[in-house]
Amino acid sequence: MSVKLTLGVSLKMYFGYEQTLDWSRQVADIVRQHPLLKAYAQTTLFTFPSTPAIDATLRAFDGTAMQVGVQNIAPAAPGAWTGENSAAMVAEMGGKFVEIGHAERRRHFHEDNVVICRKVQLALENGLTPVICIGEPQQLPIAGATAFAIQEASVIIHFLQQHALTGDLIFAWEPQWAIGAPQPASAEYIRSVCAGLRAHLSSVAGNHRVIYGGSAGPGLLSALWPNVDGLFLGRFAHQPAAIQAILDEAYSLLTYAETKENA
Repeated sequence: MSVKLTLGVSLKMYFGYEQTLDWSRQVADIVRQHPLLKAYAQTTLFTFPSTPAIDATLRAFDGTAMQVGVQNIAPAAPGAWTGENSAAMVAEMGGKFVEIGHAERRRHFHEDNVVICRKVQLALENGLTPVICIGEPQQLPIAGATAFAIQEASVIIHFLQQHALTGDLIFAWEPQWAIGAPQPASAEYIRSVCAGLRAHLSSVAGNHRVIYGGSAGPGLLSALWPNVDGLFLGRFAHQPAAIQAILDEAYSLLTYAETKENA
């Protein structure tokens, strides 16, 4: 059974430096011992700490399956970009992933498709895997949301094709209207949109993945699998015990699926 489950966590700007280190050390112990990573070695784990804590987070997770990345990079090569993160430096430090195009970046920093595509280009050129956040601003029917997600992904795919760039992309889909909403998107809604986007990406060259980036809790992965490739977790995963719970759920889910497949 070849399973490529992907689980990511963004710490945003919630933690201080010492809190980030405490979280990283506790999660490193969990990841180091968990049977999921022994049974399903192709599982991808990544976390995005705040920029000042990247080096310490890398050291905390050294020797584990958890990879580390950044929440943002500059849309330009190293140079006179005060306050920005260089993709080249992130790669030099050992970072493997970068978050691009989050709704907050689009809304508050006015990042458009030109900026986002340029960041994806720089990520790939520097050996980083882009985790590209997409999702419709207003609630739409399932067909409309699926078309919107495909259109957002296609802009990036076409840009890469025009620039003869190749690389695997992770699309983290979360409807913007559901961010912080009292009622998140339903499991049926999520499954349908992600399945439609995955079907579209299957016709595109590359090993592209679709993970759900919305409000997560116990049982969500089971409710969405196998229509998603994984989850992009936020505040739910800011408790190490929640990471343990998600890994436990993933292990049970994949083990059960493997048992059924071999029956």
